[in-house]
Amino acid sequence: MIKLQQDYARSVLFGFEDSLVSTTGVIAGVSAGSHDPSIILLAASVTIIVEALSMGAGQFLSERTVHQLDQRHSDNLLLGGGLMMVSYFVAGFIPLIPVLLFPFPASIYTSIVSALISLFILGFVKGKVVRTNPWRSGFEIFVIGGAATALGILAGLFFRTT
Repeated sequence: MIKLQQDYARSVLFGFEDSLVSTTGVIAGVSAGSHDPSIILLAASVTIIVEALSMGAGQFLSERTVHQLDQRHSDNLLLGGGLMMVSYFVAGFIPLIPVLLFPFPASIYTSIVSALISLFILGFVKGKVVRTNPWRSGFEIFVIGGAATALGILAGLFFRTT
């Protein structure tokens, strides 16, 4: 039973973290390369929808491989993939909502800050759950997510269209 919970917790944590990092990276990168809010909204929306499905399918397929290699592995493939997909989809709205609510460029700064705070909280909660230092865990996820966002900005600046 504990193994099953670990599998599902991994799916939720991975989906949530990856969505915050990917979606924020896309928003930050596209905004650095194009100052058109409609393009930023389009890119972020496509990222959330396509990646949520991709991550869920990837979780399903990779876990299916584990099941085929180890017959004792018994987590529910659909549930694991579904948790991955839903957590990715839901978390993607954290950096997207500021793009919908605030004018450019304030929306981008708000988006990045919202995502980074959420990454820290995610890591902090994870630290509490796994009984490790929650501050260190929060900082770790914050730094990794921040680095990905910075790379998105650099890519946007490098491939700037305007």
